[in-house]
Amino acid sequence: MRLHDRYLFRELLTPLAVCLGGFVIFGTFVFFFQEANNIQEHKLNFLDTAEYCAASLLEFFVTLFPMLLLLSLLYVLTRHARHNEITALRTAGVSLWRVCAPYFAVGLVATGAYFALNEFVVPRCDSWAKEILARHVKPAVVVSDNKLKGFHNDRARRNWTFTDFNPQTGEMINPSVLWSLPNGSWHTLQAVRAARTNGVWTFYDVQFQSVQTNANGSTVRLPSTNVLTMPEFDETPGKIQLLMKFGDAKTWAGSTAAGIPLSELWEFLRNNPGLSAEKTRTLLTRFHERLAAPWTCLVVVLMAIPFGAPSGRRNLFFGVAGSIFICFAYFVVQRLSVGAGLNGNIPGWLGAWLPNFVFGATGIVLTSRVR
Repeated sequence: MRLHDRYLFRELLTPLAVCLGGFVIFGTFVFFFQEANNIQEHKLNFLDTAEYCAASLLEFFVTLFPMLLLLSLLYVLTRHARHNEITALRTAGVSLWRVCAPYFAVGLVATGAYFALNEFVVPRCDSWAKEILARHVKPAVVVSDNKLKGFHNDRARRNWTFTDFNPQTGEMINPSVLWSLPNGSWHTLQAVRAARTNGVWTFYDVQFQSVQTNANGSTVRLPSTNVLTMPEFDETPGKIQLLMKFGDAKTWAGSTAAGIPLSELWEFLRNNPGLSAEKTRTLLTRFHERLAAPWTCLVVVLMAIPFGAPSGRRNLFFGVAGSIFICFAYFVVQRLSVGAGLNGNIPGWLGAWLPNFVFGATGIVLTSRVR
C-alpha cells in the first residue's frame, strides 16, 4: 500500500467512526426511551440490557450502514477537494480511479460485512431478543386463541390446518389435512392431535374421509380410529416452518426480506418447484433483493466520487446535503423497481438489481468525466 493510500484510508476512518458513533448514541437513546418499561418489567441487569440493545438495533444499523458510509465518503472527499489534495495527486500522474482505490477496498469490505451480518446475524436478532427478555422472568402461559393456522404444500398438493404447532417437539393440535390424488379424488383427515416421531406422522383420534371422482362423486367415510400413521406425509417440522413462513405471497409482496436468510429462501424455492406464478415471482424478487442489498455499499462509493472529488472550495456540508439527496433518489428508484418486479411488470431479478445498475453505471460515467 502506497503512502497516499494509507493517508486516504486513515482520513476516511475518522468521519466513518464519527458517523457510527453518532448512530450508536442516537439509537441507544431512542432504544431506552422506547424500551425502559419493558426492561424494568423483565428485570434485566446491565449486561442483559446491553445485549438486548444490540439485538434490537443491529437490523436498523445494517439498513442504515450504506447511508453512513456515503455520508463519510462525501465529507472526506469534499474536504480533500477543498485543499486540492486530489488535484495534487492527479497532477503527479495518479488517475482518479487509482486515487480512489482505498475507497473501493472499503466498499468491498463493507459489502462482505453487510452480507455476513444480514445473512447470519440479523435473522437471529428477534429470537435473541426474546431469549434475553425471558432470562429472569418466566414468560406467562400463552392461552391458545383456537384460531386456525396452516400452510399449503404445493409440491405434494396437501393443505394443512391446525390450532397449535410446536416445532421443537413436532406436536400438532387439532390437525386437519386435505390432499388430492392424480386421478382427481381427494382425502381429508381430521384428528385431535398429531406428532412426528422417527420420521413418521402419527395422528390420534382420527376421522378419515375419501371423495372419489366417479359418475356419482361418491363420498366414503371410513370408521374413526385411535391411531393412524401416515408415512407418505414428508413434511418435517423444519419444512413446516418454511411453508408457513413463505406460504402467503400477498404477505410477502407487502413486506421486506430483512429477516429471512438467503439459504431458507433458496431451500424453499428448490424444494417447491410447483409454486404458483405469483408466489414464485414474489419470492424470487425478494431473494434477489436480499442478494443485491450488500452491494449498495460499493454503489455508494461509485456515487460519492463524482459528487465529492471535483476540485473547488465547497462547503463541507455539501457532503451532508449530497448524501441525503442520493439516498432519497436511491430509495425512490428501489421502491419503484422492486414493486415492478413484484407486480410482474419486469423480471424479479431486474427489479431487485436495477437500482444498483442505474446508480453504479451513473457513478462510473460521472467519474470518467471528472476533470
